[in-house]
Amino acid sequence: MKETYPMLSVEEARRRILEHFQPLEPERIPILEALDRVLAEDVTAEMDIPPLANTAMDGYAVRIADTAGATPERPVRLKVVADLAAGYVLEAPLQPGQAVRIMTGAPIPPGAEAVVPFENVETQGDEVLIFKPYALWKNIRHAGEDVKAGQTVLKKGAVLRPQEIGMLAALGRATALVHRRPRVAVLSTGDEVIDITDPWQPGKIRDANSYTVSALILKYGGVPIRLGIAPDTIEALTAKIREALTRGADLILTSGGVSMGDFDVVKKVLAAEGEMHFWRARMKPGKPLAFGEIQGVPLLGLPGNPVSSTISFELFARPAILTMLGKRKLEKPTIDAILVDPIKRKDSRRHYMRVWLEEKEGRTRAHLTGDQGSGILLSMVQADGLAIIPEEVDHTPPDFPVQVMLIDWPEVA
Repeated sequence: MKETYPMLSVEEARRRILEHFQPLEPERIPILEALDRVLAEDVTAEMDIPPLANTAMDGYAVRIADTAGATPERPVRLKVVADLAAGYVLEAPLQPGQAVRIMTGAPIPPGAEAVVPFENVETQGDEVLIFKPYALWKNIRHAGEDVKAGQTVLKKGAVLRPQEIGMLAALGRATALVHRRPRVAVLSTGDEVIDITDPWQPGKIRDANSYTVSALILKYGGVPIRLGIAPDTIEALTAKIREALTRGADLILTSGGVSMGDFDVVKKVLAAEGEMHFWRARMKPGKPLAFGEIQGVPLLGLPGNPVSSTISFELFARPAILTMLGKRKLEKPTIDAILVDPIKRKDSRRHYMRVWLEEKEGRTRAHLTGDQGSGILLSMVQADGLAIIPEEVDHTPPDFPVQVMLIDWPEVA
């Protein structure tokens, strides 16, 4: 078949892919299930937090006029008329010459204007001795000090971290309206691929890719739909893709079957069943990358080699999943580093070299994880990040400055 699709830059390929994704419709779920999900509505407080003025510490609630003129030599004596614990209220107003023993968080009694800490008083029977004057509202937290009724506390688009979950609980919200998790179908292809529970046979390889990809989907917030393995026939692959559609997939991910070989059928099925947008990216590893749509559902064909599949997922499938979740932070952070090992290369694709990192003499040093072949899965296991070698660089001397994309980094915005 004559080639009609140009090889795209990584940025152009990602742009074309992300054009087909948007945040998914919202669902209302219990707040603990909403951790790391994206709010689909503003959250407004219906009451003040705290709802009543309360004490910031254990002590004695007093009227400030009663403490005026107190000195260590001539302390003020106040009669303790009640004990007040957190969770209870005292309705009787505090009268001149009286004090209330009060525990942290308890509502301030009517008429009280300050709290004197336990460590600053002396008790004698049912009296407490105050040794200095206290200012108005000293050690008192006011109603609405944290949140005021009517205030928009969380905005649509916020990612719910543990602190946001706590705020929802403080507001009395048992549920949250969030964008639902995308359902991502995962399919491995190839006559040579066998399930991990099958006995090994000569010429066969175990299906590591679908497990790696499924784990990545889970890591970034999606729901994997595992479709198993399709042999290298158009009929088998078509049946699996149709199964993905019937199971409500928002995105279909295949691995293998997208290069130039006679048995690479993903491109053929895309062309026959839907629409093919492109199939090559200017990167190594990971040049074969089919993208299209079938019945309106995007399909991303990842390469078959395990390193290529993993890196292609990170660069293209991950931002698509995050977009469907409603997240806005799609780029992984990069850091400046020194690539210790020299490299040479034979083509002008952008290279993603697997490296481990160390801090030495005030600089971050990146070391290759060994053999950089696209089939060496161990190179990913040992990697902290991916050193990015630009297209125009054909070789690097020792200690070459590079950007390293960190692999294990949470996307929270």
